Amino acid sequence: MKRVFLIVLDSFGIGGMEDAFSYGDVGVNTLGTVSSSPFFSMPNMGKLGLFQIEGVSVPGKREDHSAVIARLKERSRGKDTTIGHWELAGIYSPKPLPTYPPGFPSQVLDAFCERTGRGMLCNLPYSGTAVIQDYGDAHMASGDLIVYTSADSVFQIAAHEEIVPLEELYAYCRAAREILQGEHGVGRVIARPFIGPCGGQFTRTAHRHDFSILPPSATMLDQLSEDGRAVIAVGKIKDIFAGKGITESVYTSGNEEGIERTLEYLDKDFEGLCFVNLVDYDMLYGHRRDIDGYAKALAYFDGRLPEILSKLREGDILMITADHGCDPGYLATTDHTREHVPFVMYGPGIAPKNLGTREPFADIGATVLHYFGITPAFEGESMLPFENGKPFKEGMPLEEGISLEEGISSREAGRVTPP
Repeated sequence: MKRVFLIVLDSFGIGGMEDAFSYGDVGVNTLGTVSSSPFFSMPNMGKLGLFQIEGVSVPGKREDHSAVIARLKERSRGKDTTIGHWELAGIYSPKPLPTYPPGFPSQVLDAFCERTGRGMLCNLPYSGTAVIQDYGDAHMASGDLIVYTSADSVFQIAAHEEIVPLEELYAYCRAAREILQGEHGVGRVIARPFIGPCGGQFTRTAHRHDFSILPPSATMLDQLSEDGRAVIAVGKIKDIFAGKGITESVYTSGNEEGIERTLEYLDKDFEGLCFVNLVDYDMLYGHRRDIDGYAKALAYFDGRLPEILSKLREGDILMITADHGCDPGYLATTDHTREHVPFVMYGPGIAPKNLGTREPFADIGATVLHYFGITPAFEGESMLPFENGKPFKEGMPLEEGISLEEGISSREAGRVTPP
């Protein structure tokens, strides 16, 4: 039985790409920034080889490593969730998805208001936490929807849960998704519900829901499911791919639940892919430019990593990567940053190797398909190491693959309190 667990640490970039300046990003490095925090601690990822990836320069670098590692370069034009995930699954986007720095045009908004029967507030690029403070009272008084965007290709709708019930908000998002096609085909329509008293402090809830544009071509998810393999989506993966190619899914409230669901799937029998997105790095800490919060969240994942590794079976592969950057120390914007991302691949018996820098992200999708004996329908090259025609060292038992950091080899002994 073959299983691949692909975990995306959302926004965990490892240094600006050569063209980052053309995206307004100068000197960006998410890992470099968070490693300066006193709360940064990733000894287990360090043992796998994170700090030996080309271009990474942080304290704690080791001489040896236990995984296949690489620095990945994005070929697509963009630096957002949709473009990043699509590319690692096999879709190259030569044109960025549309963005709206001045706000959305009247033809879009008029159609949206007609479909929803509600008015509209804001229509500007805005911080998600700031927009509900600035427009929340007016929304509660009028019932008008707060519509805003960002530097990403998104149409976001914020509404108080007591004014607009969740299912009604989701229906409005589906209507917006139908309107936003063709030249106005934004990557995601996002429901942003919030709570709080009028005149007080409003808070976003965990009931966010993304409505993505359909992927324009086949991805590794389609190829796996068409070949009869399981494709399990944990977190917002189903939303990113609009459900296409996915056989089973579970939404999560954040990183901690995402890790818990992953551990549950590690205990289940299936053949195929478990595709996980851990979103807190981006949503809670990157955009909010919270360096210490980001560092604590990474330390928490690293503290749970031994549990994940201990559940890997013969024939399992664990892949850890990211979709873009979101440097919490870059104060020119609060948006994503155009960065390389890490790739770490570990499995019982996989021979460690440093693959340097590779392009595109789709090499991940090609690697997954290669492992299951499927020829990719897209451009990408497998990163599986082979010895004697096999991807694993024969006879290498699980416990010889990696020696876990003393003091964090169990959940109780090393758990970092979630931020």
